[in-house]
Amino acid sequence: MQKNKNIPTAVALKYDGDEAPTITATGEGSIAEEIIRIAKEANIPLYENADLVELLSKLELGDHIPEMLYRVIAEIIAFAYYLQGKTPEDFNNKDKKKENPVN
Repeated sequence: MQKNKNIPTAVALKYDGDEAPTITATGEGSIAEEIIRIAKEANIPLYENADLVELLSKLELGDHIPEMLYRVIAEIIAFAYYLQGKTPEDFNNKDKKKENPVN
């Protein structure tokens, strides 16, 4: 059964940096509107993609995103970090081992 395209649908993800992102909220209609309102109120970046929401909304609360979506979700998270002026913890780590130049 095809969903009505006029009914808002929302999916919230949580990413802790250790495991794949998990589904923390899903909903349609007034529930979706509430998810979006709470996200906006908390200054959480929003990303609109109907196809992605359709895929993610089929998952259960607490499920990790499927491996086939890792790259697209990683790009969205990276862009959200960028918008918020954040970088991963080890991004500018000066203690990293430097590669030896090839002679």
